[in-house]
Amino acid sequence: MGDQEVVLGAKGLIKKHEFVRVIIQCLYSLGYEKSASCLEVESGIFHRSMDFKLLESQVLNGNLDECVEIVNAMDDVTNETKASALFLILKQCLLEFLNNGEDSLALAVLREQICSLLVGRDKVHKLASGILSPKQIGLDKLDDNVICELRKLLLMELENLLPPPITLPEKRLEKLVETAVASQVESCMYHNSFDTISLYEDHCCGRDQIPTEIVQILTDHKNEVWFVQFSNKGEYLASSSSDCTAIIWKVLEDDRLTLKHTLRSHQNPVSFVAWSPDDTMLLTCGNVEVAKLWDVEVGTCLRTFGDQGFTVSSCAWFPDSKRLVCGSSNPEKGIYMWDCEGNEMKKWKGTRMPKVLDLAVTPDGEYLISIFSDKEIRILNVNTNAERVISEEHPITSLSVSTDSNFLIVNLNSQEIHMWDVAGKWEKPLKYLGHKQHKYVIRSCFGGLNCSFIASGSEDSQVRFHFYSASSVLFSSLACKGTLLFNSMIFPERKACSLP
Repeated sequence: MGDQEVVLGAKGLIKKHEFVRVIIQCLYSLGYEKSASCLEVESGIFHRSMDFKLLESQVLNGNLDECVEIVNAMDDVTNETKASALFLILKQCLLEFLNNGEDSLALAVLREQICSLLVGRDKVHKLASGILSPKQIGLDKLDDNVICELRKLLLMELENLLPPPITLPEKRLEKLVETAVASQVESCMYHNSFDTISLYEDHCCGRDQIPTEIVQILTDHKNEVWFVQFSNKGEYLASSSSDCTAIIWKVLEDDRLTLKHTLRSHQNPVSFVAWSPDDTMLLTCGNVEVAKLWDVEVGTCLRTFGDQGFTVSSCAWFPDSKRLVCGSSNPEKGIYMWDCEGNEMKKWKGTRMPKVLDLAVTPDGEYLISIFSDKEIRILNVNTNAERVISEEHPITSLSVSTDSNFLIVNLNSQEIHMWDVAGKWEKPLKYLGHKQHKYVIRSCFGGLNCSFIASGSEDSQVRFHFYSASSVLFSSLACKGTLLFNSMIFPERKACSLP
């Protein structure tokens, strides 16, 4: 049995001669030319096919007519690919004729060969213009060294153009191994690590990648805690409470939290907080009240947004940390955009913008997403003003957006979490079940590496993690001791934080 017929692997899916060939290509690309050459001699299998080696020889020697014949004689190459390859060769031929002052031969190549190729007419017109004005196609009088470099460039273009098995795609073995590793990572249920993946063994993360223990309980608030949010760099945590305060916590080196500032200025319970993207400022929203802007370092209130006629329900930042939006629970007010100095920049209101229950800006700043009329999700492109409205069957209680700006999740009072794509390609959402929600607002969040999890609190004293996949299967449940109720989740990279 020849090498062309020998297969490798338990499933017999790998052809030996192809496997050896991509190894040789890899050795050459890594700079191990002697090893690659020895393997070619020992195996009788070569990095480049016989057709391409012959083509290479003719190109480097300037025998471009022979190159045309070689390409025309190639099997299993589409007419379109052949035309593109012939165009590159004939273009080089035309350039060399013009460089040698043989304008009549260049014109003949253009009229008799290039014009008959099935390539874009603009390419042909550009070459034709080059005969009259050589600089238009990058041609001045060239010496022999430059001509040699142009021939090498032609060879590289042909190698990238011609299909296997005549040539191999660049770095083929690396691509195959990378695809295999990526497949293992994608199928790894608990993957949540930035560590480099080893090739020495199959990849599989353990459950220890998911938080399963309560490591600290913060008790400085005097009443229910309604919302928590880590800063973007993970150096701080902000919490808001029905005791009318918000607290900024400092994350220590051992990942434990210590109180930095208690923010006292609201007259009503504080229902929401939002970090500026640069983490220097914090917005807090009073329940049926105003929004306040705080300096994170010193803990002082910089500005108040809204008044008795504009009660703030939710707020969000744009990526530049200079613009913010606040939604109002007053149906006549809608959504306002301000700068940090309190200057109104834009507003969205009217009959099509009833009271806003929650809102978010995608991290790329392209979309403003709001929840209104209990059951409607409004996705507005801030740049084009194009909008899309998604209608849910049950009232929506909260909204969260993925850090890659591609997805959003909403919690429904029907005890479901729905995931939608922001771009609007999905006709139906992915649905996640398992958490309990009757009396309180449950805020779920994206978490894990590449937003691969959904973390959700629950009224049954459990934290649930849903793996991001089309099957929407509940794969991990964290049962907490005691009678704590977890209603808000935040997942900074590898760690989860929930509040009772």
